[in-house]
Amino acid sequence: MLNRRSFTTLAGVALLPGAARAQSTLPFYASVGPSLTLYGLDVAAAAATPKASVALPANVQYAWPDPQHRFLYVTASNNKPGGLDPDAGGHSVQAFRIAGDGALTAHGPLVKLAARPIHNTVDPSGRFLLIAYNQPSSITVHRIAGDSMIGAEVPQAGLDTGIYAHQVRVTPSGQTVALVTRGNDARPGHAEDPGALKIFRFEDGRLSNLQSLAPDGQGLGFGPRHLDFGKRHVFVSLERENSLCVYGLDSDGNFSAEPLFLKSALTDPDAKSKYPGQTAGPIHVHPGGRFVYQSNRGSGTMDYDGHKVWNGGLNDIAVWRVDPATGEPIRIQNIDAHGFEIRTFTISPDGRLLIAASQLGLPVRDGDTVKTVSAGLSFFRIGTDGRLTFLHKQDVDTSAGTQFWSGLLTMP
Repeated sequence: MLNRRSFTTLAGVALLPGAARAQSTLPFYASVGPSLTLYGLDVAAAAATPKASVALPANVQYAWPDPQHRFLYVTASNNKPGGLDPDAGGHSVQAFRIAGDGALTAHGPLVKLAARPIHNTVDPSGRFLLIAYNQPSSITVHRIAGDSMIGAEVPQAGLDTGIYAHQVRVTPSGQTVALVTRGNDARPGHAEDPGALKIFRFEDGRLSNLQSLAPDGQGLGFGPRHLDFGKRHVFVSLERENSLCVYGLDSDGNFSAEPLFLKSALTDPDAKSKYPGQTAGPIHVHPGGRFVYQSNRGSGTMDYDGHKVWNGGLNDIAVWRVDPATGEPIRIQNIDAHGFEIRTFTISPDGRLLIAASQLGLPVRDGDTVKTVSAGLSFFRIGTDGRLTFLHKQDVDTSAGTQFWSGLLTMP
């Protein structure tokens, strides 16, 4: 994926090659169940207009373009271990050709996978497709052929892939790969599973163990979900702790041995105990590098008058200002997300607009009655100080499945 810092001064119309550069809207994508919809995004008007959809054989999990934004690689899963229900599509990855207007056309055959692909990415050279799997926690690498079709899987051996992988990212240098392994909270009859960042050396598609990182060396109380890269720092969203962790990053793609900073993303320090189901979500560095954005998710429920309703958990976007010298994040804002379970969000390449996709609708108590807050796309204007201003919410019908992924071609 292209270095997003290079887009800081560019207009959004420069996203795609050729004739597409003249278009006034950007291609923005969002999935509901197995359907992946192309929207025309007008950044100035903060409006997304649905244009066309493609269907995957199962629920969309994640998507990532090649560095030139000509092809999009989309993973799908029926979320069942082993894909044992053939009627629900199993597990797969599909390459799509991206037209000048963003429209998608299947490019090459569907590739079946052995387990649920929770996340995928393409390396900076555009030669390799990397896929992370949560159960069992693992990683695969496929070569991308000269025609950009998905090629053969590269054999791997002896990798330490942790517990419950949730994201795979190639560092900007292209020399190392980070597998973010979340672990799991303790549950009845089962102790906590530790989390960690697993860092691999990456050479011609082959991975080798390089670093295994957790603050105490054990990974207890450390549940990383996603990370994103600054110029010299790595910003890690800790799902199980609703926190932000920062590591150093050198030019060869090595992480610092210990985190430099660890801070809570919550306005209420007791939210984790008060609202069962309170977690953190994805994280993105602003194209200018001075701000970081992270979601807090609270979709836990409680009983009310025979209904399961929202328990009051926090659903917001935490905004962090980053010290350019040290990488220290200072939380400057938490703003209501106007939806539940912000599983993905994206930032326009000019850094002016943030779109947060709520995964699902949820019944909520409204006085003595119960109403349902729908899933949708929440639009925020980004100020020069990094703070967000809510503009509006565009409802999305999720009766056919949850809104699991969304993104622009310039964002992870």
